[in-house]
Amino acid sequence: MFVQLLAAVGVLAVLTMVPGPDMAVVTKRAVACGWRDGLRTVGGITAGLLVWGVLTVVGLAAVLAASATAYTVVKLVGAAYLVVLGVQSLLGSRKRRAGGQGGAAPAPAGNPWRTGLVSNVFNPKIAVFYTGLLPTLAPTGLSPHAGMALLVLLHAGLTVVWLSGYVALLSKARTFFERPAVRRAMDRVTGVVLIGFGVKVAATQP
Repeated sequence: MFVQLLAAVGVLAVLTMVPGPDMAVVTKRAVACGWRDGLRTVGGITAGLLVWGVLTVVGLAAVLAASATAYTVVKLVGAAYLVVLGVQSLLGSRKRRAGGQGGAAPAPAGNPWRTGLVSNVFNPKIAVFYTGLLPTLAPTGLSPHAGMALLVLLHAGLTVVWLSGYVALLSKARTFFERPAVRRAMDRVTGVVLIGFGVKVAATQP
């Protein structure tokens, strides 16, 4: 069982480190508002994973993954949310430019924890991932529910460690990111990336 668990952790670690909407949302909050908001966003994302984990263990996520209508509704809501965040970033870069070198755009609106939670909960790919891949990684020495629950907790833990470390790196480079020209460029890049992920989520199939 230990070897199976080690292999599962390796797979989960790779999937956790692949850039996606969660990392883009964390980047936006951490760069704009600092490491505290970045960590709160990580907390919301982790809570979203735990929500999906609970739904997976009780079987509801499988229903979502199998229902084309439910999948479409969730993915469109999630895609729209990412696009809205992206548009906010692009508008923020315009406000910084209009304000001149010393101008400051308003901080991103909304609670950072809620931002992370919503962006994750409305990502239907998590449902597909949890119902499609996790069962194949679950250790055979545990019951199916216990094995799935353990993997969800491991995934949540890896997510906290990875994204918190990423926030720490962004924090150390905060002086660089606070330069007006750099902030405008980051707003634009983050905005385009978030909109791109929104479009990608909207176009994905179960």
